[in-house]
Amino acid sequence: MKLIVAIIRPEKLPQVVRALESIGIFPMTVLEVRGRGEQKGLTITYDDKEFKIELLPKIRLEIAVDDKNVEKVITVIQKAAWTGKPGDGKIFVIPLFDVVRIRTGERGVRAL
Repeated sequence: MKLIVAIIRPEKLPQVVRALESIGIFPMTVLEVRGRGEQKGLTITYDDKEFKIELLPKIRLEIAVDDKNVEKVITVIQKAAWTGKPGDGKIFVIPLFDVVRIRTGERGVRAL
């Protein structure tokens, strides 16, 4: 099992959710976060004044998946979240040693 953590642009969330649902992935956790990558934020000009936005709004998706679905989920997120511009995000794959469903006590893949 793996925990896939994807950091994406907020405006891409609907496309990513629909794409995941199209391959049968429904359980996920979505958090609103702020961060920055190599672009180191954003500088905007308003009324001839420059403003530096150091931490940009992002969405963090957390999806626990069986090992057999890892590559499929990565591919779907990457395609749905892509704009081709800096700030598209990252996908992290983290080993998941166990999962316990609170309601039933099921463990492992059965708890997903």
